[in-house]
Amino acid sequence: MGQTISEVTDILDYKKAKKEAKNERQKILEQMAADEKAKVNLVKKNLAAQRAKYGAAGMSNGGVTEGAVLKRLKSETEEPYNEKRRNNLEKLSKIKVQKPNLLKSLLGRFDSLIG
Repeated sequence: MGQTISEVTDILDYKKAKKEAKNERQKILEQMAADEKAKVNLVKKNLAAQRAKYGAAGMSNGGVTEGAVLKRLKSETEEPYNEKRRNNLEKLSKIKVQKPNLLKSLLGRFDSLIG
C-alpha cells in the first residue's frame, strides 16, 4: 500500500512539474518575443537617427562608408539582444521533466503482487 501511495505521489509530482515546466517555457518564449520587438524598434530608431545625421551633413544614401557605418551600428545594437536570445534558448533546452518509471516499479513488485 505504501508503494502505491508513493507511485501516486510520483505521478502527481510529475504532473505538477510538467505544468511548471510548460509555464516556464511559455514565460521564456514571451520574454524572447518582447526582446525581439524591442530590438527591432531600437535598431530602426538608431538607424533612422544615423541616417538623419548623414542627411543633415549632406551625405547621400548610396555611400559605401555610410553603408558600412549603418551595418556596424545595426550589429552593435543587436548584439546584446542576440546574446540574451542565446541564453534564453539554452534555458529552454535545459527545462526537462523526468517521467516516473512506473513499469520498473511494477516489475520490481511483480512477485509480491502475484503471490
